Amino acid sequence: MELLPTFQDGNILIVDDDAGILTSAQLFLKQYYKKVYIELNPGKIQSHFKKREINIVLLDMNFQKGKNDGADGFKYLKDILAIQPQAQVIFMTAYGDIDMAVKALKSGAIDFVTKPWKNEKFLTTVETANKLAQNARQLEELKNSRQYQSEEQAKEIEGFIGSAPSFLKAKATMEKVAASDANILLLGENGTGKGLAAKFIHQNSDRSERPMITIDMGALSETLMESELFGHEKGAFTDASQQKKGRLELAHHSTIFLDEIGNLSLPAQAKLLSVLQNKKFSRLGSNQEIDIDVRLICATNMPLYEMVEKGTFRQDLLYRINTVEVTMPNLTERLSDISLLITYFLSTFKNRYGKHSLKISEEEIEKLKRMNWPGNIRELQHATERAVILTDRDQLLASDFQNNRTSEKKIGNPDSLNLKQMEISFIEKAMALHEGNVTHAAKELGIDRLALHRRLEKYGL
Repeated sequence: MELLPTFQDGNILIVDDDAGILTSAQLFLKQYYKKVYIELNPGKIQSHFKKREINIVLLDMNFQKGKNDGADGFKYLKDILAIQPQAQVIFMTAYGDIDMAVKALKSGAIDFVTKPWKNEKFLTTVETANKLAQNARQLEELKNSRQYQSEEQAKEIEGFIGSAPSFLKAKATMEKVAASDANILLLGENGTGKGLAAKFIHQNSDRSERPMITIDMGALSETLMESELFGHEKGAFTDASQQKKGRLELAHHSTIFLDEIGNLSLPAQAKLLSVLQNKKFSRLGSNQEIDIDVRLICATNMPLYEMVEKGTFRQDLLYRINTVEVTMPNLTERLSDISLLITYFLSTFKNRYGKHSLKISEEEIEKLKRMNWPGNIRELQHATERAVILTDRDQLLASDFQNNRTSEKKIGNPDSLNLKQMEISFIEKAMALHEGNVTHAAKELGIDRLALHRRLEKYGL
């Protein structure tokens, strides 16, 4: 038999009323395991578990002279498993028989060793128990990790709220497609909640047990982008001192969220297209293909269709990533949600900063609705946090939310004969009439949605 390498991980407790057995077993096992504890008195088993983590217990079956029915062992086995269900228990007895072995295994022990033992068999039994203990620990850690991730994801998407028709329409589409494996393209301005939308879709998918993997294409150089996405082998480039798994590989059987997909270089676009078509890829510096099963969600605020016309974004890739396309409405299109969002953000930040009595009136919220929010929900969130931090009052004012980039909207003069002012006035009336819904407002004005978007940007509305 090939002996184990010296000093394996694993804490072992040996419980026997024979001091000679304890010493013999401890001296033998300490050649291979870092921590081996012994105990003469089975009544002290619990104290060992309180002091340290115990993975394996070698437990005598009989502690009373003249008794060989194993009753003592079964009693202490039950106690051990009540304290630590993942503990691996091996029974030891000088009276081994098949019936008792079967009963021991049914009671929760993993194996049965007769005394005196043969070192090779003894070591193999302990090694098997240690592997089982390691697997049990890993499963428990994975379970706890998933539970933590699930709780964290649930917290993150608590703020994915709204009652405006434009938001509810987008959310309903996400709910419909979440359970599928369809690739989703999220469009919308900065700060409209595309990241939260991706988390919402993942959380409601069949892949939610695994963490969603995110990569921000806008924050990486072209070289780093490919390395982060596909991974690399040691020596693939100058700074590649060791092998690294890419985000695609880490997202196997899960969801990968590619934020700012419009920043992906043309060579990287070609590689991503190949991955989506063939469901396999190679790390940088390697020819070995890795099979992959991922659900892709992409997001951008860039005009991908215009980029296709200009040749800066591949049309075939666009078709691959937008099986379902969802546009996140900006804050102008969901003015009625400002009250709901402010209430949520205020509740979060006043608890975080210990200002529990802080409030804001509906009158002040109405003023906030007339202010420009070019950064959309993200800007509103940051402005709320800043206001909570800086205020010395119990009542927040709309002026507490203002900064150099946020000012009250200019109201067009309906009596003016100036064409610009008249256009501003009509646009504002249409937007107010349809609660910020650009599509409906555009229809009211007799122009298409893109034309209205251009005018909103032009006039800062």
